[in-house]
Amino acid sequence: MKSAIRPLAIVLAVLFLLSACRQAAPHKKGAVRGSTIKITYRLKWLFNASTAGDLWARDRGIFRENGLDVTVKEGGAEQDAIEELELGRAQFGVASADQVLRAVSRGADVLVLAQIFQVNPLQWIYMKSRVDLKGHSKQQLRRDLTRLTIGITYGGNDEAIFMALAKSLGLDPDHLHIYAITYDYAPFWKKEVDLWPCYRNTQGITLSERMEAMGDRPGFLNPADYGINFVANSLITSRKFASRHLETVKTFTRCVLTGWKEALKDGNRQAMARILLRYEKTLSTKTIIRQIEATKGLVTAGGQRQIGFIDMPAWHQTERVMYEQRLIKKRVAVQDILSTTRFLDRQPGPH
Repeated sequence: MKSAIRPLAIVLAVLFLLSACRQAAPHKKGAVRGSTIKITYRLKWLFNASTAGDLWARDRGIFRENGLDVTVKEGGAEQDAIEELELGRAQFGVASADQVLRAVSRGADVLVLAQIFQVNPLQWIYMKSRVDLKGHSKQQLRRDLTRLTIGITYGGNDEAIFMALAKSLGLDPDHLHIYAITYDYAPFWKKEVDLWPCYRNTQGITLSERMEAMGDRPGFLNPADYGINFVANSLITSRKFASRHLETVKTFTRCVLTGWKEALKDGNRQAMARILLRYEKTLSTKTIIRQIEATKGLVTAGGQRQIGFIDMPAWHQTERVMYEQRLIKKRVAVQDILSTTRFLDRQPGPH
């Protein structure tokens, strides 16, 4: 009897050790663990209304129910999604077109899967008690800009956008009143600066509310109204990852776009606000809802475009502007970095 038990015990011990080794083995990002695929997703900025769709897809289980175990990480000034793709720390990320084009011009491997914003949220806010540019023609705007003080973040993409706008109007930036700004809004409130760059769907809302409390009304200068279509945030991965994990890329992209579609539905406004309030603790529900509403207009171009649509002409214009302003040293073949796979054919159902 003893001789029969001993071999069985040895077999069970070996099986236990093998099982333990399998469980302790490190799990590679992007690889299958059982029925789920582990993914790291690095955003461009902190959690706010500009990341609404990503947070909805995570919190409402869209990723999980489609076999993805996704860690969504905030971005920021010290976090570069493209760098993390290159280092293998993330499989997907969010980056603006200027970041993508700079990186690709230096040889980085980047593939754009979807364009989140159809209208660039970076615009210039102003007080209507001082100036009102609404409906002004190019000729009128040209005259306006020669007498106003314009805030610019030197080295930021607002500089590239404004310089492109000035050139299109036939203005020499050296002859304009440019004010180098920081994160301090004091010069704007002191009326030392007439036009202040901000993200219309986030900062633009909080600045507008303060302005309204002062008895003033906000206005926005949108360069897109004058033909300057500089592409903002887009969903990215690397060609290397896409070639090896195409089905994962398709599923992830569909999940993100579904997240955005659901997050921006009017009927989900309160639920989306509750998610964002966990991170935007200094803002009111009313402010968050206004931010979501503004974000919807930018993501869908006022309902005129499908979420995720890649605006090829706008990408070409962005590349041309950056090259002409010497922000990239060589031309980038834009068509080679924009996904041609039809990820929008089938999206997961609503959650």
